[in-house]
Amino acid sequence: MRYISLFIFLFFALACQNKSKEDQRAVEEITDPELIYNSDIIRNPVSANAEPQDTVNVAKLEFNSHSFDFGEVEEGEVVTHAFEFTNTGKVPLVITNGHSTCGCTVPEWPKEAIKPGGKGKIVVKFDSNGKAGPQAKPITIVANTYPSQTMLELVGLVNAKN
Repeated sequence: MRYISLFIFLFFALACQNKSKEDQRAVEEITDPELIYNSDIIRNPVSANAEPQDTVNVAKLEFNSHSFDFGEVEEGEVVTHAFEFTNTGKVPLVITNGHSTCGCTVPEWPKEAIKPGGKGKIVVKFDSNGKAGPQAKPITIVANTYPSQTMLELVGLVNAKN
């Protein structure tokens, strides 16, 4: 039993070290112009475990407003709002995800990269069915920015059905 455990340990330890030189290339070593562009798009210096090394050469989301007050609506109405933004950063902006705390609020974001200086819209739809009372719906946008998450919010009052 001891030899089998030792064999399994050595097998996995050695298997993890068999990386080819191709797998070990750094981003700086890539010389194909098309690959350089792609690596710039997905480059995100933000790490969950450390301070960012580079916050200057990142995409930056600048919104006209982070919050939208839709006022009063009747229960069952769907509120739609477009949050307009500009990429004020130095690299293309890639939005990888957008979500809210419940299925009643759904964001739609551009799937293509937004060039530096480019503009875009995040369209948010809030279905007020079954949501009577004051509402504050947070929307989280995840992108290659620093910080990687940007918060938006829809607020308003939903009047109950009579």
